Amino acid sequence: MTQNDTQTNIPRDNKLLTSPISRLIPEMAIPTIIAFLINSIYSLADTYFVSGLGTEATAAVSVNATLDQIIMMAGSMLAVGANSFVARLLGAREKEKADRVLSTAFFLAFGLGLLLTIFGTIFIGPMVDLLGATPTCRDYSIDYATYVLLAAPLMASSFVMNQCLRAEGSAMLSMFGMGFGGILNCVLDPIFINGLGMGVKGASVATAISKLVSFAILVYPYMARHSVLRLSVRCFHPKWNILSQIISVGMPSMLRSLLAVVTGILLNRIAGEISDSVMAGIGVATKIMMFPFSIILGFGSGFQPVAGFNWGAKRFDRVRESYRYAGKMAFWGAAIMALVLALLAQPITALFAKDDPELLRLGTLCIQFQCVALPIHAWVAVVNMLCAGLGYGGLAFLLATSRQGSCFLPILYPMALLMGEMGIISVQAVADVLTLLLAVPVCRVVLRRINRAEQRGERHEL
Repeated sequence: MTQNDTQTNIPRDNKLLTSPISRLIPEMAIPTIIAFLINSIYSLADTYFVSGLGTEATAAVSVNATLDQIIMMAGSMLAVGANSFVARLLGAREKEKADRVLSTAFFLAFGLGLLLTIFGTIFIGPMVDLLGATPTCRDYSIDYATYVLLAAPLMASSFVMNQCLRAEGSAMLSMFGMGFGGILNCVLDPIFINGLGMGVKGASVATAISKLVSFAILVYPYMARHSVLRLSVRCFHPKWNILSQIISVGMPSMLRSLLAVVTGILLNRIAGEISDSVMAGIGVATKIMMFPFSIILGFGSGFQPVAGFNWGAKRFDRVRESYRYAGKMAFWGAAIMALVLALLAQPITALFAKDDPELLRLGTLCIQFQCVALPIHAWVAVVNMLCAGLGYGGLAFLLATSRQGSCFLPILYPMALLMGEMGIISVQAVADVLTLLLAVPVCRVVLRRINRAEQRGERHEL
């Protein structure tokens, strides 16, 4: 690392290594939480404005939520893996290697997004059928998918820039990039959907434009050299010593997105066999629950680089302290959110139900079921972030794939068969409770490893 690089890193290094944990994690997390909440608002805005077009159009947005997960899958492995690796490298003062990690992840994510654009556009009809579109909402689903697919490369590579800005301690830049695009989408939705009479296709256009603006904002700090890390084609270095670290930690996130895609397809298909109202009700509940989930994920994203940086710097006491603080705050914060949201579930869902009482009933119950398990979900998320931040890819994989994989898929069809629509809307809450059976032993294993590393003065090779 050059002298200039070292001088550039000093303020952020001091912050991550010396600031009180109770102030540092919120400082890192709040900008990310705000950005995630804004993204949740614009995702919900699509559903709100489209709901005025009828239940079939609302169901189409639910179908295409799975498309968003597919695009996220294209970039999430590289983004989350790069976040963890970059944080540890910066903690160990290996900036040049961190530059190569960022650039490699960025260009690979852009390439994966481009492939998705090409093949998704060619096979757009069969794709929405696969995602669970019913004959009554198929045309709406195609309209919505058209322009979102064009933005896939920008969305995938933006995930990488967003995560790496957080890893270097630039949470405010990350928030602004994500947040401004979200606000813009809320403004553009009514203009394109109603003002220009484009309907569902207008929501897709608004989303694509917003993603383009977010990309431009996120890439600017790198191009203007306002960031610690350098993004450059010259730093593109897809060698195994970099890819193996990115993949080992990022694979759980990708598989989590893959499982979200699989469960989304299965839920759409099962719910669609009953009615569009059931599918739309689950879709609306999912969008509403994105608010507490965004807060939990944003808080965890503020905690992860703190744990990873201090792990790389051998400050094991701060790693342990950061986990204890994050776990306690996540659990009790989620409990408060769950209570408030459960009480307000019906009036909130009514904003999207219009004249469909079945959608209102099922959406309300789905939210209330998930609120019961929300504190458990929050604590498990912190343990998952701890594993990822410290580079324990295998344990992170186990937890990341449990919520919509090992604890979800085995019970989906039995609950749907035995309980019908009630089984479908409660299955996610039951799966969240079951993840606790995995998270407790995993947490114990990681804490023991932290203690052993502290005793021996060890850390992973980066």
